[in-house]
Amino acid sequence: MTASAAVAETEGDLIVRREGAAGIIRLNRPKAINAMTYEMSQGIDAALDRFETDPAVAVIILEGAGERGLCAGGDIRGLYENSKAGGDLGKRFWRQEYVMNARIAKYPKPYVAFMDGLVMGGGVGLSAHARHRVVTEKTKLAMPEVGLGFFPDVGGTWLLSRSPGEIGTFFGLTGQTMNGPDAIHARFADAVVPSANLPALREALTAVQPGATSAEVDAIIARLASGEREGPVAALQTSIDRWFAHDRMEDIFASLKRDSSEFAQATLKTLNEKSPRGMVVTLRLLRQARHASSLEECLVREYRAALEVFRSDDFREGVRAAVIDKDRNPKWSPPSVEGVTVEMLMPYFAEIGADELVF
Repeated sequence: MTASAAVAETEGDLIVRREGAAGIIRLNRPKAINAMTYEMSQGIDAALDRFETDPAVAVIILEGAGERGLCAGGDIRGLYENSKAGGDLGKRFWRQEYVMNARIAKYPKPYVAFMDGLVMGGGVGLSAHARHRVVTEKTKLAMPEVGLGFFPDVGGTWLLSRSPGEIGTFFGLTGQTMNGPDAIHARFADAVVPSANLPALREALTAVQPGATSAEVDAIIARLASGEREGPVAALQTSIDRWFAHDRMEDIFASLKRDSSEFAQATLKTLNEKSPRGMVVTLRLLRQARHASSLEECLVREYRAALEVFRSDDFREGVRAAVIDKDRNPKWSPPSVEGVTVEMLMPYFAEIGADELVF
């Protein structure tokens, strides 16, 4: 590769460079599965600014360093420590991140996300809003936030509410992992490309002509794709639609309890491990998202709710149990969905005045 073909801009936790006609954004924290910090989010925004105005850049490629995945999500440990200290990192981090998620969805140049390996939480926000979303046989995509006393954010409520039937409700409430074809069925991705073909895809994308269209990029991806469209969850659609077609968590639990099948009982066990408050908030946000006219509308609601999450004991307890102490035994408050009151929910859905998210 010649010096002119690869122009490095930034090193460290985020690598930004031009390779041929491609603007490369590489998350570079492989030991943390590329978990995104506030500074990385700012750096991605700056890279998008630069590439948008650079006539030599025809396409953007988002990728993760290392073998384990694109991105394990946001820097949850940093948010936990700041929440304990009464700081404002949540407000700053999520404002930056959510505005960037909306920007990615409307980016004027073809934006290709390589969703190889683990893609969770904030990693979904960086990739699933892209115009071209490539998964592989190694993809493990999940929005497991309810297990942290949180909810699927980064526009997750918009994406999940547009999955077929109740598939999005199932994935949002259980935090279960999608493989590549599952992600396509759930409308989080567009094509399965075998991981062995990613280098060839990358090379082809760096060689596109300036002004390349999305149709041209789609054609390049299609030549290297496997054609898979539906994973194992698609076969369970009928059952999932029946269990999760309710607007109250109590009714979802009751529906699962009435079904003695192994999958129903496994799903019930999974839900019993999640934050009751997180599940109730998630379900309401998902139902509201079905009537939303835009991603931005959902992000505004998510931001209001996220600020309340940041102040909550459930969030700190969920992170403690999963990330800090790793005892996998959170003590949720309240301990059951029946204990989640209207008064508890109100702050998650209240307008927040001067702090509102603006696009």
